[in-house]
Amino acid sequence: MQNTSDIFVIKANGNREPFDISKLEHSLKKAGASSVAAEETIQHIREHLTQDITTHEIYKHAFDLLHSKEKPIALKYSLKRAIMDLGPSGFPFEDFVAEIFREKGYTAETGKIIKGFCVEHEVDVVAWNSEKLIMVEAKFHNELGIKSDLKIALYVNARFADLSKMTYRYGKERQLDEGWLVTNTKFTSTAIEYGSCQGGMKMVGWNYPPKGNLHDMIIEAKLHPLTCLLTMNGREKKVLLDQGIVLCKTIKENSDLLTAMGMSEEGREKVIDEINSL
Repeated sequence: MQNTSDIFVIKANGNREPFDISKLEHSLKKAGASSVAAEETIQHIREHLTQDITTHEIYKHAFDLLHSKEKPIALKYSLKRAIMDLGPSGFPFEDFVAEIFREKGYTAETGKIIKGFCVEHEVDVVAWNSEKLIMVEAKFHNELGIKSDLKIALYVNARFADLSKMTYRYGKERQLDEGWLVTNTKFTSTAIEYGSCQGGMKMVGWNYPPKGNLHDMIIEAKLHPLTCLLTMNGREKKVLLDQGIVLCKTIKENSDLLTAMGMSEEGREKVIDEINSL
């Protein structure tokens, strides 16, 4: 067995860093793996560690073992990559973010052109209820190593500053209450430093802030993207995504969607069974 203190891993962004078993353990527990499955997975990874192993290879080992032991947990463990599979256009990610707000009781619309004080802006998601009006910039990346940086935080904050000077009719006459920058990956440290300092914009990344991040919001709302399903192929998923359908929940509530794309009864049953397992 390898001494893990001597092992370095290659991250998705190409950086090389020491292997940290606690990060793997944390991700397994966050996905809901049982103590037995988590320990078996960690043991398996230890036995297959090689110098400069990639984080993708570690993920693949963990996913394959979890899938054989606790299939629903494997699907949750693969959630981050499932979100990336919503791409590459980014529009399904906007729809997915809108669905999260709807689950929280908001009315939500995507792809709106809204007049600010100085210029018009294309706003990815507008969400409102009786108490708040929220506008969201959804920054989608389909590669793990890409982060939303300071430049993005600066221009998005400037956009919200322009929009906040106007009054809008969303449910009632009101001004913008919150501007959100949401990304499916991470923020750079300088972007986080800027956001924390100026306070005019809420920043939500895959694991930022520590509580209330994108991963937490998805699990809390129980909104799994259809891209996490293993019982559908890429073509079938694309057909649904092109129709603006992004959730497993939507398929479960309307299985006729699967019939319309020519899926057999056996195939439909397998998809629904997999969704129910989540």
